[in-house]
Amino acid sequence: MPLDPYLGKVLQTMAAAGRKPPHELPLSEGRAGYYALTFGTRAPQQIVEIGSVENIEVQGAAGKLKARVYRPKSSGQKPTVVFFHGGGFVFGDLDTHDNMCRDICKSSDSVVVAVDYRLAPEAPFPAAVNDTLAATKWVLQHVAEFGGSNAVGVAGDSAGGNLAAVVSQLLSAEGIKLAAQFLIYPGVDNIEADYPSRAENAKGYFLEQDTLHWFFTQYVAEWENVRAPHLTPIHAANFSELPPAVIVSAEFDPLRDEAEVYGEKLRAAGVEVEMVRAEGMIHGFFDMGRWSPNAQAIIDKTSTAFGELLRKA
Repeated sequence: MPLDPYLGKVLQTMAAAGRKPPHELPLSEGRAGYYALTFGTRAPQQIVEIGSVENIEVQGAAGKLKARVYRPKSSGQKPTVVFFHGGGFVFGDLDTHDNMCRDICKSSDSVVVAVDYRLAPEAPFPAAVNDTLAATKWVLQHVAEFGGSNAVGVAGDSAGGNLAAVVSQLLSAEGIKLAAQFLIYPGVDNIEADYPSRAENAKGYFLEQDTLHWFFTQYVAEWENVRAPHLTPIHAANFSELPPAVIVSAEFDPLRDEAEVYGEKLRAAGVEVEMVRAEGMIHGFFDMGRWSPNAQAIIDKTSTAFGELLRKA
């Protein structure tokens, strides 16, 4: 399928503005540019309307972490979703993914708790893993204060999808099975992996292969074991006890193939998986519904499917 025309215009606008890829910028400029592109481009009328939003703190691995709670308009007990933002483990915060969390909250009819974990390179691997695992355990202990039901899931996009997959695996190893996982174009393998999509979509589609490499080197200070499951969850030895999943890949995304291979590994192990390849979409499209009605339709569809999985648990 051809590139979505609305997203094509977005890419053209970025190119005309002279936007440089993050790996060519100083860290502070890259972070500021990511913030400007996400939160900074959102008009008031584009804010997804939900019931309420509240800033709180949750327990991380090395102290308190900022978090944000999104509640739907409907009443009654709800599933609770712990959300981890993308940004290559280097960029992103509660604001950059605010609308994404609102979309998931609205369409899944769940309470979403977004966690502001520590970023690399200041806090390299495994800081983000330790933070997101600790925060999820804290939410599990305080679920009555959030959705109230026993259904707790995890969700994340890109690097956050990696963290959601890793947390699902680590909790499963401790005998804790989450209700569901929502992996949105997750990066689940290492930078040395060889997938056709890494070459086909290496340049020109928002996330570039060189930027992927740069993100990974910022996140992993030492390259001793890039196949460790808590770094690259596709290399886990056992997938059979993992929670059911909705996995979204994007056609024009270098991470497309590894996300789909990960889904097939779960499915082969007997895990219920709904895999959706977002035709015509690019990496990052889950925050681009305000520009592309086609992107918004996929956001709504997959978030709704995730909510249905949560309620089946």
